[in-house]
Amino acid sequence: MYKVILIDDEPLARQLIRSYLQPHSSALTVVAECGDGFDGFKAIQEHNPDLVFLDIQMPRLNGFEMLELLDKQPSVIFTTAFDEYALKAFEAHAIDYLLKPVIKERFEKAIEKWLQLTPVKQTPGIIPLLENNINEGYQHRVVVKDNGLIRIIPAQDIHYIEADDDYVRIITKAGNYLKKSTLSHIEQTLDPQQFVRVHRSYLVPVNQLLRIEPYEKESHIALLQCGAKVTVSKTGMAKLKSLLGW
Repeated sequence: MYKVILIDDEPLARQLIRSYLQPHSSALTVVAECGDGFDGFKAIQEHNPDLVFLDIQMPRLNGFEMLELLDKQPSVIFTTAFDEYALKAFEAHAIDYLLKPVIKERFEKAIEKWLQLTPVKQTPGIIPLLENNINEGYQHRVVVKDNGLIRIIPAQDIHYIEADDDYVRIITKAGNYLKKSTLSHIEQTLDPQQFVRVHRSYLVPVNQLLRIEPYEKESHIALLQCGAKVTVSKTGMAKLKSLLGW
């Protein structure tokens, strides 16, 4: 018996998926229904489902942010009213992407696809970390796990982000937070008009720049509003000049 979780802030949408699952009740059982990403995260941690039907735009935590918090991610079939996220979902190896209102024929194809993939993998598929592009294509916040708590950091609160082995260290006015990710991945999710990769180890908000001073050879040092100093490489300096019109 495979365990299924439905995560959607629309009760009628969850009810429709549940009704579509009824003919498959001998193989699939719904172990939880959730109305937002926070509850969805907790339900996945508790039940370790084989398959999740997941909406994207939800209150508190959206679907992509919720997936990012999971250490081990189940197979996911997205259900959403918005088609602009389909490419990223498929690039991240989602099982399928169903547009609302979900029609039964498409639902059955998605289930068939998942059932075909599951035996090959022996365990349901694992989806890589996802970041949403909901607001004009870029994130305006970063989600981290901090001592078992979920913390949402607004982009405007970030002083800078530093690479730290397999993690990134997010320095904010409220404290420092580690997130299991790469600096390149974080860079892709944040607005390039607001955040600049000034060095292979540093991603800096433009509004934090106070002044830039020459350093060794062709490198520079950036003094930030928060008082920190970060190295600016030759490539980073070129990005700053292009962005700021120097």
